[in-house]
Amino acid sequence: MKNASNNWNQNLKTEASILLDEISNYSPDHFSAAIDAQALLRAQKFQTGVKAYHNHPYVRDLSKPETIWSEGGSRLLDYQGPENGPVLLCVPSLINKAYILDLSEKRSFMRSLSKKGIRSFLLDWGDVADLEKKMDLSDYILGRLSRAVAEIHKKTGRKVALLGYCMGGVLTTAFAALSPEKISSLILLATPWDFHAGSHKHVHMVSAARTHLENVIRVNGVLPIDVIQALFSILNPFRIHEKFSQFSEMKQTSKKAEKFVALEDWLNDGVDLGGTLAKECLLKWYIENQPQKGTWTLKNQCIDPQKIQCPTLFFIPEKDQIVPPQSAHALANLITHAQIRTLPTGHIGMITGRKAVSTLYTPIAKWLLSQEK
Repeated sequence: MKNASNNWNQNLKTEASILLDEISNYSPDHFSAAIDAQALLRAQKFQTGVKAYHNHPYVRDLSKPETIWSEGGSRLLDYQGPENGPVLLCVPSLINKAYILDLSEKRSFMRSLSKKGIRSFLLDWGDVADLEKKMDLSDYILGRLSRAVAEIHKKTGRKVALLGYCMGGVLTTAFAALSPEKISSLILLATPWDFHAGSHKHVHMVSAARTHLENVIRVNGVLPIDVIQALFSILNPFRIHEKFSQFSEMKQTSKKAEKFVALEDWLNDGVDLGGTLAKECLLKWYIENQPQKGTWTLKNQCIDPQKIQCPTLFFIPEKDQIVPPQSAHALANLITHAQIRTLPTGHIGMITGRKAVSTLYTPIAKWLLSQEK
């Protein structure tokens, strides 16, 4: 290994020497012009990708599931499945549309599970109106989520398994800890808990922008989705340029291009975060890290994951740049007998990726069915 390393270093020095010799043959003006030309080509590729995206004919066209309950902007969607199958309620994040779990015909987590024997429901939080602007975490978890669970229990006569994705996982964890008698099992996908874990990028970003964010919330009554997306883009500022440049090189009639457009449409269809809730999450979660410290409370009730005794299954993507894997593992370590499965994917790829059916959809269905035996 040492000889291989020495050879690699020597080759690198040789290539660098050749490159320097080539550069020395050009004047500073020529070199500067070459850099400008390369920058122009990259900019053109990016612009071509953006234009191709806007002109792409793809439109999401799936049959709409029945709404069996609603409150404010929130709806409970029934994706059917066998009446005697395990009952599952899926809970997404509050800042993205719920249809990430029902993105397309081939990448629909919800429809796949119903076909695999799971009685499936999805809680669509909906848009933020005047009522939602004033709602806090207690209103969502002990209010709407609790009433959605009650509605499913009323309809099926059975306990409900909860699945939470990202922020939805934090909400379902709190509900499971406070109302363990109401659920049969818990599944958590890319769920943060220790908000100071990992590189601390999120914490530094929120702390630095806190005053500005609070002013935006005060003026608008919400934290606009454009601001939220800007915060996420800071984590990887070159990603937008990269993905549209790559899209410009795709065959526009391909399934790959269609999937890109479907996902990009969803990303651009985000939801504002109600002002009261936004301030609560920024302060209690990101700055004070209350969930990990064990100081997070709802209606004076402490959220203690160690009280969760039902079967619990974690899926933690190893390449997640939104929820650091360390943050999700922190929660898994607090729940007795929790099962952990890691995936070599990113935050969204785990749901919509090429192997999502075999690595996520099918294992979850099998696990839920096994709990019934």
